Amino acid sequence: MTIKQKGRFITFEGIDGAGKSTHIQFVSEMLKLAGIDNIITREPGGTPLGEQLRDILLHQEMSVATEALLMFAARQEHLEQKILPALRQGIWVISDRFADASFAYQGAGKQFSWSKLEQLENWVLEGFQPDLTLLFDLPAKLAEERRSGTHEPDKFELEKSGFFLRARAGYLKRAETHPERFRIIDSSQTIPIIQRQIAGIIQPMIDASR
Repeated sequence: MTIKQKGRFITFEGIDGAGKSTHIQFVSEMLKLAGIDNIITREPGGTPLGEQLRDILLHQEMSVATEALLMFAARQEHLEQKILPALRQGIWVISDRFADASFAYQGAGKQFSWSKLEQLENWVLEGFQPDLTLLFDLPAKLAEERRSGTHEPDKFELEKSGFFLRARAGYLKRAETHPERFRIIDSSQTIPIIQRQIAGIIQPMIDASR
C-alpha cells in the first residue's frame, strides 16, 4: 500500500498484563509537548464498526478462523477510516495493538496457520507497516499476576498460561522477523526506567520530523 504519509504510525504490543497501556498516554503527551498532533486508537476497535466487532471478538466464542477474519475485517475499516486519513494529514497515530497481535494471539496463542495470517496481512495491509512497534515483553506468569483482579476479564484474558506462553513467543518471533521497526522493552522494570527508555526511542523520531 502506497500512501503519501506525513504522520508517523506507532504501535504498542504485548500480552495482556505486560503494561503497554500504561505508557501510551506518556508517548502521546511527549508528542504534544513537541508540538506534534497525535491520536490514540486501539485494536480491535478504533471505528464505530470496529468497536462493535471488538465487543463480539472479546466476548463471544467462535472458531479461530472466524476470529482471525473478523480481526482483519476490523483492521481494514480501521486503516481506511482512521489510520490512513490521519497520517495523510500529518497526524501521528498511536495504536494499542495492530497486525502483530493477530500473529501472537490467533497465530501462536491459538495455533492458527501463520501462512494464512500472512495472506490476510498482505491482502489488507498491502505492505503497509508501522514506523515503530514497541513490544512490552514480560514473562507470562508475571503478566498473569498483574492481570488478576484489575477488571472483568474478556475471553482472551481468561485463557490458560500455555496460551500466553505461546503468544509471547509469537510476539518475539514477529520482532525477529521485523527488526527494523520493533523495539523490545523489558516490562518487568519500573515505570520511570521504562519511560526513560521509551523517550530515548521516540525523541529521535521527533527530531527527524522537524
